[in-house]
Amino acid sequence: MNNVKNVFSIKDLENLSGIKAHTIRIWEKRYNILQPMRTDTNIRLYDLVSLQKLLNITLLHDYGYKISKIATYPQEKIPSLVREIISSKTAKSHAISEFKMAMMNFDQELFFNTYNWLIAEKSFKEVFHQVFIPLMNELGLLWQSDTITPAHEHFISYLIKQKLLVNTEKLQVLKQTKVDKVFVLSLPMNEIHELGLMYLNYEILLHGYKTIYLGESMPIENLKDLKKHFDSIIFVSYLTVQPERCQLDGYIQKMSDELVDDTTELWYIGRMIEFIKEEELSDRITLFSSITELVDWI
Repeated sequence: MNNVKNVFSIKDLENLSGIKAHTIRIWEKRYNILQPMRTDTNIRLYDLVSLQKLLNITLLHDYGYKISKIATYPQEKIPSLVREIISSKTAKSHAISEFKMAMMNFDQELFFNTYNWLIAEKSFKEVFHQVFIPLMNELGLLWQSDTITPAHEHFISYLIKQKLLVNTEKLQVLKQTKVDKVFVLSLPMNEIHELGLMYLNYEILLHGYKTIYLGESMPIENLKDLKKHFDSIIFVSYLTVQPERCQLDGYIQKMSDELVDDTTELWYIGRMIEFIKEEELSDRITLFSSITELVDWI
């Protein structure tokens, strides 16, 4: 398999497993749980098999197994114990670990098998909140630390988007039950991180409202056209990396000038909102610190 990345540093293992590099070294020295490769300068390197083993050991450790005991098990017993634990279908951490392995291996089959295992017992909303949101939060940190490449992030994000689209379509064919307002969802110019906005579209539809999903890189002047068609609009925008911090206040002001009146509101969510001067906003503009907070406000 032509992977983008299949050899990892001990720091990569720390980022992917949540186990500190110092602890991994101790586990290796005392219990021989992993056998790293070594460079000519004696730097530890690990393969995907080692990563999978460490993720499994981490799950067992989280469920009360002592490392000294795990170290005595034959190689094949560790995956067997993991399967026993997850048979209850409550092991969220296992699902996240499996999705990480699917991502690192570019393994669609593992992604779908893990998803199908989850959805057999949970609603899509539960899967998204309990597994996908924590997973995507972790992936953001992994990408920032160079543990994963953009190819990894795009691969797993696209598969999650597929599931979002399938479940969103099921709601779009239903008759809306609330008609007092319409939600228009869009992203600023050059903002391509669409997953969070797509999920909000799903949630708003689930609440019975009509949505107009416009997606990425939507000019403000085009949003203004929607006011010709609907009387009461909430414009929702997810600000992950755009606009840049130096342009943020100007962007918010322009949206306010162009869109806000007695019949419209602006809702913002995403990483960039921490840089918005909330005390300067009108009462028609609302900031949300999380998807859960926004959904509770609907």
